Amino acid sequence: MQSRLVGKVAFVTGGAKGIGAAVVRRLASEGAAVAFTYQSSAASAKELTASIEENGGRALALQVDVADASALTTAVDQAAQVLEKIDILVNCAGVLFMGPVDNFALDDFDKTFAVNVRAAFVGVKAVLPHMGHGGRIINIGSCNAERMPFPGGSVYAMSKSALQGLVQGFARDLGPRGITVNNVQPGPVNTDMNPETGDFAEALHGLMAIQRHAAPDEIAGMVAYLASPEAGFVTGASLTIDGGFNA
Repeated sequence: MQSRLVGKVAFVTGGAKGIGAAVVRRLASEGAAVAFTYQSSAASAKELTASIEENGGRALALQVDVADASALTTAVDQAAQVLEKIDILVNCAGVLFMGPVDNFALDDFDKTFAVNVRAAFVGVKAVLPHMGHGGRIINIGSCNAERMPFPGGSVYAMSKSALQGLVQGFARDLGPRGITVNNVQPGPVNTDMNPETGDFAEALHGLMAIQRHAAPDEIAGMVAYLASPEAGFVTGASLTIDGGFNA
């Protein structure tokens, strides 16, 4: 693995499992010190931290509900104090609630927005005092921001579409400070949230050019690219990695 991120510090939300854990491992393998949040997956967080440290890396796990703006801000400040700065922010924490609009619970709408959109906004605001020129901000969105081909996904799609607007606006705000801001938009990924052996897998594959789920490490590879020096001219973009789901 290349050592493109030696000397860099990353902060990843939702980093204990799934795509988030793959991102944490990949950034650490490229030389970054990584702080990450988790909400309930304490055992996974502990195992991930130990694995990184056993391989000579540095990791810091912080238990945080990212929907709590004060708690998330405190966690960012704590990570910056321990690791001395933050160069890379990856907003990966997310929730998925499905259902038709006529019986979709307002509480589920509010939680979707709080975790998938508001927390990303809060994370960016919290990290900026600790981020200098050359910083990288990366959101994990979804191909559903651009295509929702089945019923019941309106609120999730809305939340991921909102990230596109945030990224375009943030890119304008932060470009003069040398900070890039981008979305990574996965299609189906083999995680606990959407397993490759799940009830909907066959239907999803039927919509795709490459008829399989992605591995979390494939998504982490695109995140690592955006975090690297090679991506210094990429900003305001929503980069889709979906096996042709949106083709």
